[in-house]
Amino acid sequence: MTSLKKIAHVVFAGATLTALGFGCGARSDMNEQDENLLLPDGGKACGDGVCSKDFSEDCNTCPADCGFCSSCGNGKCDAGETCSSCPSDCGKCASCGDGVCDISENCGSCPDDCGKCVTCGDGKCVAPGETCSTCPLDCGLCATCGNRKCDAGENCDSCPGDCGSCEKCGDGFCTGKEDCLSCAPDCGKCVKCGDRVCDKATENCFTCPDDCGKCEGCGDGKCKSPETCASCASDCGVCSVCGNKKCEGPYETCTNCPDDCGKCEVLGCLAVISCAIPCVTSGTPSVSCVAGCLSKGCASVQFFVDQAFACILRNASKCGVGPGGGGGGGGLECFRKYCDSEIAACIGAVCK
Repeated sequence: MTSLKKIAHVVFAGATLTALGFGCGARSDMNEQDENLLLPDGGKACGDGVCSKDFSEDCNTCPADCGFCSSCGNGKCDAGETCSSCPSDCGKCASCGDGVCDISENCGSCPDDCGKCVTCGDGKCVAPGETCSTCPLDCGLCATCGNRKCDAGENCDSCPGDCGSCEKCGDGFCTGKEDCLSCAPDCGKCVKCGDRVCDKATENCFTCPDDCGKCEGCGDGKCKSPETCASCASDCGVCSVCGNKKCEGPYETCTNCPDDCGKCEVLGCLAVISCAIPCVTSGTPSVSCVAGCLSKGCASVQFFVDQAFACILRNASKCGVGPGGGGGGGGLECFRKYCDSEIAACIGAVCK
């Protein structure tokens, strides 16, 4: 009878774990170790959704029912804490990462195998599954995240700034466990990033350089891990992947990525010049901006644009552009005074 009761408890616990999202993908051939984890006290099942004091369940012996202990997440593997009861401090268990969500694993203790808890991303840090290690988006970054060491409990998902970005981060697609904290290059920066306030809970120089400043080493001309296009554009360039069905401007355009940005509209000569003039008269002249405008003209148009634009640059200071500018306004009408014949030829250009 006792063995039948134990089997019943195991079946009940397994069904309950699955319903709660704690046992999806568990092996069907439960071994003795799994059984002991489920039945830590006289055959009473841990994982039935009830934190039972009668069966000596607590945050250390059964975090699946009782949640993680209050000390879990302080960056130290305290007495009583283990890889099962507090992976954020003690690191993940040896079996976590083998691709199988065992009966002893769940979304809280091993998101690598079991996936993120379904509530991750709703703005609430929900026990028992969510912690700074498994869902920093809701629970905030772990205390040790940002110390430039990949500590126990940290990984490429929970603290890419210390541990480096995950392998698929940067492929242009925000999928799987990726979010704005773990992979800004694919998922974009978090909503609050850019409000000029460095929120210590979720922001640091890696997750939000806009608010918290650049990380040490950013700006040396070398894109070194853990730097990414999102955390250090000056070294790593812009976050743009052609082929992900997102037109990620301003440097991804219809010219260099028509699959994402659509086919370019062919511009006439005057339209190209009108497009290009702001590229050089703005506060920060941009060669790529001029090139983008020029690329939209046909061969004849590009020839006449070159001719007209050379004249415009020669007379830029007379129209208030560049050093010694005379304040002439910098508009097309001003340039027509000095480059009338070149602009007239440009207007007459025909695409064949």
